[in-house]
Amino acid sequence: MTTPAPYVETTTGPAGQPSLDLDLDVPCTSWRDQVPDLDHLVDLAVRAAVFSDLKPLSASTVEVSVVLSDDASVSDLNRDWRGQDKPTNVLSFPSGARVGAGLPFIAGDVILAFETVVAEAARDGKSLEAHLIHLIVHGCLHLLGHDHQIEAEAEEMEALEVSLLQALGYPDPYAERTDRDE
Repeated sequence: MTTPAPYVETTTGPAGQPSLDLDLDVPCTSWRDQVPDLDHLVDLAVRAAVFSDLKPLSASTVEVSVVLSDDASVSDLNRDWRGQDKPTNVLSFPSGARVGAGLPFIAGDVILAFETVVAEAARDGKSLEAHLIHLIVHGCLHLLGHDHQIEAEAEEMEALEVSLLQALGYPDPYAERTDRDE
């Protein structure tokens, strides 16, 4: 079986905003097996996060890379870049690039671990699709400078995530499930 070519799409952003250049790489084929319409869902999540939060930029394009990988690869990255020798659900690597007039804004990379995301979704009683969308939005917000190390920032970031997910038709990922044990 051959690995499909990475999904790359450049689309126009909302009026007054740059276009979006999304590079989706899916080295872990289990993502495609388990999530119907994967390319479209990733595009929706990235677009929601990026265009909800950008101030009008002089950039011509916002570039985002999403890699849907597995626990082994994410564990290696987590060890090498964060000193934690274990998988995690999502890693974000902001580029730190400055925006120049008419130049692309390279936001960075968002990388997800299949087995961890599937296990979390099952544990929390969420659909894999909803959890994937949430983690992509979460990762993209990190690329744009949001963080959750300080409680006030965490509350602001979570509120933005909830708002974006609800606009996309997904439930609040932070809401307590009362039917989990039933």
